[in-house]
Amino acid sequence: MSSPDRNDTPVLITEAAPSYEEQHAARRKKYAIMMSLRFPCLILAALFAQTWWLALFFIVLSVPLPWMAVLIANDRPPRKAEKANRYEVERRAIAPKSTTVIDG
Repeated sequence: MSSPDRNDTPVLITEAAPSYEEQHAARRKKYAIMMSLRFPCLILAALFAQTWWLALFFIVLSVPLPWMAVLIANDRPPRKAEKANRYEVERRAIAPKSTTVIDG
């Protein structure tokens, strides 16, 4: 018995990083998108061959795309900086005792 206003999607209750498979799928998607941008740049360069500076712009834009795509695809999210939980002893100074000095 479920009510119509009940949502059956699970609630995320952890701060754990996404799984390796999810990270890999996201990186593959970014790689595919960036590499698919290279072909239209080359087509646009061919279409604007009469305007040499615009054709050159599209060619120059398409050259670093494979390099950037590989860098982004191989990049993993940074590790979270975790503070080390160390036991720290409370240090107390030795209380000065009142001493009696005898001159003599």
